[in-house]
Amino acid sequence: MTSKFVKLLAVALTIGVVAAACGSDEEEAPAATPATTAAPATTAAAAPATTAQVEMVADGSLLDTVQARGTLHCGVSGSAVAFSETQADGSVTGFDADYCRAVAAAVLGDANAVKFTSLTASERFTAVQSGDVDVLMRNTTWTQSRDTDVGMDFGPTTYYDGQQLMGRASDGFTANSGAADLEGAVVCTNAGTTTEKNVSEYAALAGVNITLKTFETSDEYWQGFIDGACDISTTDGSALVGRKVKQQPADEEWVIFPATPISKEPLGPTYGQNDSKWADAINWTVYATIIADEYGVNQSNVDSAVKEGELGRLLGGDGELQTTMGLSADAFHQVIKQVGNYSDIYNRNLNPVGLYREGSANAGWKDGGLIYAPPAR
Repeated sequence: MTSKFVKLLAVALTIGVVAAACGSDEEEAPAATPATTAAPATTAAAAPATTAQVEMVADGSLLDTVQARGTLHCGVSGSAVAFSETQADGSVTGFDADYCRAVAAAVLGDANAVKFTSLTASERFTAVQSGDVDVLMRNTTWTQSRDTDVGMDFGPTTYYDGQQLMGRASDGFTANSGAADLEGAVVCTNAGTTTEKNVSEYAALAGVNITLKTFETSDEYWQGFIDGACDISTTDGSALVGRKVKQQPADEEWVIFPATPISKEPLGPTYGQNDSKWADAINWTVYATIIADEYGVNQSNVDSAVKEGELGRLLGGDGELQTTMGLSADAFHQVIKQVGNYSDIYNRNLNPVGLYREGSANAGWKDGGLIYAPPAR
């Protein structure tokens, strides 16, 4: 048994305690029945990795395990509006869910070869370390503690978010409201999360007094907000937008503020540490969607794209590098064909709830945003 394997087991035993201390920044809900893209799953949770699977990761790469298994196990929220929502038929839709499919298309050649597992914030990191899931696509913020103490590695940021607050217009809140307007307010959020810590620090620095009311799940705290038990709800801005679209009563107007978020929340794929082959497969899947987008190559025209230069290499033409990564030469061609480029994925999932790339940090770098990929060469 290698020392790396021993270390992995030790981390798996301790990860639950550390993860609970770290908390969450986003939608948190009770675990739902996982599903594949083709049909509802019949099991309640992904089966834990066998000793053989864990040893394979210790001695080789999780990429080998996933390819041998033939299915990607992807951890999602399952209740994050527009990011990962479990539907009545058991299917999972959303921006994060589509990036699970993109990885499956790259690694396995089949975007439908995904087993989704819905995870609460406290479960997610343990699920990675135990082998229950291969990767998290779950609105997980890249932070120093998670990158070190918790033992996670982070892929490219797929969505730049930031924590905001939401109140009722009838209570006097506007888009121009700020910390000073929180004096005496009851603020609701998830318990034990970085969201909770951020808003407490925000109020303290502004010298205002708030009453912080926390709930174990997002559904509980949102119900508290709807019932009037809270003056303010706070989480990532994208989640506030989604909940406003889905749950705002017809006779109320919910207002999101401040205009500038109170925190940085870079969200993207998260996986176990020190497996560069697996990390490369995930990271370059994301980069491929961004590079294709830069060239205007999307799901509808990728088959007719000229395979020359950088784009050609990325799509499997001369000089391709995918085979050196343990993938098929056309791995990223399949990603774009089966799932789409970054704009395809973003627009079909996030535009319907009012989240647009234009003018945001999630615009491409040529358009003043932060979405950027290293060169494919």
